[in-house]
Amino acid sequence: MPLTELQIKNAKSQPGKSVRLYDQRGLYLEISESGSRWWRLKYRYMGKEKRLSLGVYPETSLKRARERCDEARKLLSNGVDPSQQRKTEKLIRVERAEDTFEKIGRDWYKKQAEIWVPDHAKRILSRLENDIFPLLGERPVTEIEAPELLGVLRRIEARGVRETVHRALKDCESIFVFAIAAGRCKRNPAAGLRKALAPKRKTIHFPAVTDPKEFGDLLRTMDGYTGTFIVRCALRLAPLLPVRPGELRKAKWVDVDLEEAEWRFVASKTKPELIVPLSRQALAILSELHKLTGEDQYVFPGERSAKRPMSDNAVLAALRSMGIPADVATGHGFRASFRTIGDEVLKLRVDLLETQLAHRVKDPNGRAYNRTAFLAERKRMMQLWSDYLDRLKAGASGEVVEIEKRA
Repeated sequence: MPLTELQIKNAKSQPGKSVRLYDQRGLYLEISESGSRWWRLKYRYMGKEKRLSLGVYPETSLKRARERCDEARKLLSNGVDPSQQRKTEKLIRVERAEDTFEKIGRDWYKKQAEIWVPDHAKRILSRLENDIFPLLGERPVTEIEAPELLGVLRRIEARGVRETVHRALKDCESIFVFAIAAGRCKRNPAAGLRKALAPKRKTIHFPAVTDPKEFGDLLRTMDGYTGTFIVRCALRLAPLLPVRPGELRKAKWVDVDLEEAEWRFVASKTKPELIVPLSRQALAILSELHKLTGEDQYVFPGERSAKRPMSDNAVLAALRSMGIPADVATGHGFRASFRTIGDEVLKLRVDLLETQLAHRVKDPNGRAYNRTAFLAERKRMMQLWSDYLDRLKAGASGEVVEIEKRA
């Protein structure tokens, strides 16, 4: 007969031995000599008799004990040992308890850092270590809720750094997505928080001259620079080589092949190895510069020490010294000039322009960016661009006589 609550309450412990009150389907209540009462299930698995603890009475009632017995029997019917299943679940709980936000965040960072440039990776790790990990790092990732995360982000926002807080949110979103993919949590509390933060300020684009006639005027003004020879060379090369200003000023002679007319380096933002074809005009400038700095590490060494590249403000300061205002031209703006004029005026292929700018594009066959993509075409394009700038500087109107049709 099944047990009743009255039988359980009236049952007494006995000195020197335990008492067992049997219910049904192998479930019984074991009363120890000390009076403690444990629910246990007796079952057989793979021909071997085993016992499984189902809880302590009265915290685990007769009804709950029977429910647990049914759950265990269901596992047995599916060929699963409930004792082993419990051990597995316990191990998972322990592992998940160790899955703190910082541990998972560092696992995510380690994976991503393999494809990031060092400076970018350093900025993200610094943001996590300074603003996120100190407050959320020890929390199990499964227990973090949206209001808690929002509170951490608003502490950053309170400093008035809107761009930083949105980047921190993006980092957290990526960490939770990584955790979900790895089966270490089921929800992303960062999703949907963007609208709860102050909006990012509108991006200010770098000023750039995109009208051919005005660009010619700018080039002639730049030709009148009377400062140091090294900065003068940098100014002359900046419009010819549409690289990022930091990439130009940090150029190293070891990466420049004057014989092959190529400059190869790892692009600072997107991290592919970029090949910059050197036109005849660019080669002439570099050859002259090589006589002065060729024994140094940097193409444009600093004024105070050749062991460091020239200042990141050198080109900007040179532009300002010639009366070219900040809202007209910057070192970075030459990239926009190349992209816009190359497309709209010279009718150059967009994929060639984008590849030369080290933007991540795919070729017509769907393959991802590779360092030698369209190299022959890009060499012709860069020579065409230099020739065009010479004509603009000489006072040409900017009109183009069918140079190269768009592919």
